[in-house]
Amino acid sequence: MFNLFNLSLKANGFPMKEATAEFEKIQAISDAEYENYIDLKRKEIVDYHLKNNKSYQEFVGKSEIENWNELPIMTKKEFQKPLSERLSTGFTIKNVYVNKTSGSSGDPFVFAKDKFCHALTWANIITKFGWFNIDFNSSKQARFYGIPLDFIGNKKERLKDVLKNSYRFTIFDLSDEILEKVLLKFQNKKFDYINGYTSSIVLFAKFLQKKNIVLTSVCPTLKCCVVTSEMLFEEDKLLMEKQFGVPVINEYGASELDLIAFQNPNDEWQVNSETIFVEILDENNNVLPNGKEGRIVITSLYNKAHPFIRYDIGDVGILDEKSTIKKPILKKLIGRTNDIAILPSGKKAPGLTFYYVTKSIIEDDGNVKEFVIKQTKIDTFEVEYVSENALTESQILTIEKAITTYLESGLTFTFTRKEKLQRSKSGKLKQFVSMMK
Repeated sequence: MFNLFNLSLKANGFPMKEATAEFEKIQAISDAEYENYIDLKRKEIVDYHLKNNKSYQEFVGKSEIENWNELPIMTKKEFQKPLSERLSTGFTIKNVYVNKTSGSSGDPFVFAKDKFCHALTWANIITKFGWFNIDFNSSKQARFYGIPLDFIGNKKERLKDVLKNSYRFTIFDLSDEILEKVLLKFQNKKFDYINGYTSSIVLFAKFLQKKNIVLTSVCPTLKCCVVTSEMLFEEDKLLMEKQFGVPVINEYGASELDLIAFQNPNDEWQVNSETIFVEILDENNNVLPNGKEGRIVITSLYNKAHPFIRYDIGDVGILDEKSTIKKPILKKLIGRTNDIAILPSGKKAPGLTFYYVTKSIIEDDGNVKEFVIKQTKIDTFEVEYVSENALTESQILTIEKAITTYLESGLTFTFTRKEKLQRSKSGKLKQFVSMMK
């Protein structure tokens, strides 16, 4: 497997040598000079797209911008047109990296990155995983991800797994019978790290807890576990660290952008300041001070093929007060802006509030494996859960009482026990869904 991963990137036209050198140069910029670096890259990317991207010119409506805050906020809806109409001059579908978003936000779209920009993304990812002694060329990955079920899509992903030195576990069926087979693989393969969707890996940890097994006792080569794509709750992190016997690292990224934040060895959720610029904005698009909750808006500093400038990713979060320009720290990721519950009183509450409140009670006895909450009417919520035994009347009353305390009274909850929960095509589990229009 020697250098197979790097060779595969190079074979696909991604200039890894140049990108790695550039990334190291960025990291070497001093704290004192970093604000100048960010200002320069922001100006360069805006000027470039105002000169070379017709779609962005029309969106901004001006050929020059004097003040950064004048720039309009881009949303996913701006990208609901053919990719060919959104590419900058000199770029075509054939000479860029093309992919599509998962659609978990409700507005999926196809996007592009120029090949140098995408190579920088990989240079960034390789560096961050290196913090935990993970080498993509030699470290063996246990991968808990979805996979296309069509023949061609499936084979493409399997080939990528070979190049990434990873073994992929199916996450569409995580019954105890299947998890026994997963455990057997860990006994027989020398995995260095686990990587994948949070909810699937949590289920595996709960399975190990039930069997009273610490994973490193059967797979001593394991170094760490990296979770991504879904919310990581503190109690789940503690459970996984206990049952796996290794650190659990929280990753936050977006396929159309880059790695957004990655937990560093000091247990800080360090924001990528090398290739993107992150802002927290209020509902009037004003920049909020660190410590305040708002919409996460991101600028890709290097993507010349396709503009992502002041792009509202659809998430809500808080930057830590101790953040600096060079080392921003994500204090909290609250959830998606479209996962808001509107209550009868007119109060708006992040959907994950229900999940947080219910989770702390519903999982106390280890009976419930996982659950989701759906808002079906303004005052009605349905909780679907997977468990060994049905919830008792006492547990249901405790949950309803907690929700009244934290939110408001007069809400109706129904509880439905399921064999398994419905996941998206990619295999992700959405913890809260509002079905209100």
